[in-house]
Amino acid sequence: MDLNTIERDDIDAAAEAMAAPAVATRKVFIKTYGCQMNVYDSQRMADALAADGYTATDAIGEADLVLLNTCHIREKAAEKVYSELGRIRDMKVERAVAGREMLVGVAGCVAQAEGAEIIRRSPAVDLVIGPQTYHRLPDVLARVRGGEKIVETDYAIEDKFEHLPQPKRAEVIKRGVTAFLTVQEGCDKFCTFCVVPYTRGSEVSRPVAQIVAEAQRLAEAGVREVTLLGQNVNAWHGQGENGEEWGLGRLLFRLAEIPGLARLRYTTSHPRDMDDELISAHRDLPALMPYLHLPVQSGSDRILKAMNRRHTAKDYLALLDRIRAARPDIALSGDFIVGFPGETEADFEATMELVRQVNYASAFSFKYSPRPGTPGAEMADHVPETVKDERLQRLQALLLKQQQDFGTSLVGSTIDTLIEKPGRQAGQKVGRSPWLQPVIVDEKAGEIGDIIQVRITKTGYNSLFAELA
Repeated sequence: MDLNTIERDDIDAAAEAMAAPAVATRKVFIKTYGCQMNVYDSQRMADALAADGYTATDAIGEADLVLLNTCHIREKAAEKVYSELGRIRDMKVERAVAGREMLVGVAGCVAQAEGAEIIRRSPAVDLVIGPQTYHRLPDVLARVRGGEKIVETDYAIEDKFEHLPQPKRAEVIKRGVTAFLTVQEGCDKFCTFCVVPYTRGSEVSRPVAQIVAEAQRLAEAGVREVTLLGQNVNAWHGQGENGEEWGLGRLLFRLAEIPGLARLRYTTSHPRDMDDELISAHRDLPALMPYLHLPVQSGSDRILKAMNRRHTAKDYLALLDRIRAARPDIALSGDFIVGFPGETEADFEATMELVRQVNYASAFSFKYSPRPGTPGAEMADHVPETVKDERLQRLQALLLKQQQDFGTSLVGSTIDTLIEKPGRQAGQKVGRSPWLQPVIVDEKAGEIGDIIQVRITKTGYNSLFAELA
């Protein structure tokens, strides 16, 4: 970063300070559970609250407002929230004795799914707000401070993204050189194991102009890499700049035109929404990183049908052949659910065989967790926990070996690395490979935000070590 940039940042910060109204500063602590979309939502909640006089804090004991941005994808995730609320209740009582207020809110997918039940189970909670209504936080907090307990989980008629204030440039700079950008929300697929259609609603795509404007603001603040987010991100079909409908492939080409934005990624995708235009983007767009998270969930056609995935293992493998033909160096990631109701040993072995054929660079795997209100929870023939445990261990051992083999295959090669942040150890910086692995380099190798060429010298458990090429 040159001196002119530093001076411009100082001027911008001073202008923002002069323009800001004089308000009593309150502090908000936001704890984020779950997926990248929740990370993005937490940042946007912080932006909305900044306009209401709140500054973010990493110390919960200092907070005037505590927000838990929750995930409902698995049972343990929801129960962690209630456990955390028990600890916060005690803290709130201590604050009250000292004459200080602490408001407590639950946001995100658990808030959407359970609503008023959260306040019934945890009376210390003052507000419950769903993922489609968090732009209303300042108004809701005003009502809470007036003595109400608020449950705000109706799906908003208005576009929340139009109503959210933009973050200050200094705040974007503080968040780093990579950023998430939600372009699509909700899901119309209704997989029988999944709560997303019930907690996030039907598929909605943001318009091109709105996405491009947000990406431009990120790039102007020094962001070099943007990951587009959606529950089914490759189902995105937004209104284009001339009113026509665009697909994700075309959007990626438009975003690649933004000065300073060097890298693009997207997640999470569904095999049914992987169209020719998007596959072509992997072939033709250098900014689109050669890494694809494409969940299959099972290798058994019988289980895939029970899950309502509407693709077969053969369909999935044929799709991967087309993608690899377009981009031979692409690395694949996936999701797997072990022990779905009715899964036999033969079904599980079909999953293992699919994993062997694909050879994943990384993957996420979980035991099936029944979610109330989903068809899967009502199915017969649930798999015993001991069987799920044993199968998960076998699957994870295979996936870990594939991940480690992929890392080892890169030793000796020269790759581009985006330097993201200081390393944990003195004298180090951490970059990111095109395939999303952390890359440890000498701190003198480059500045944060630089994309440098490095030679991979060895691998760690989840990372690569490199030297300047």
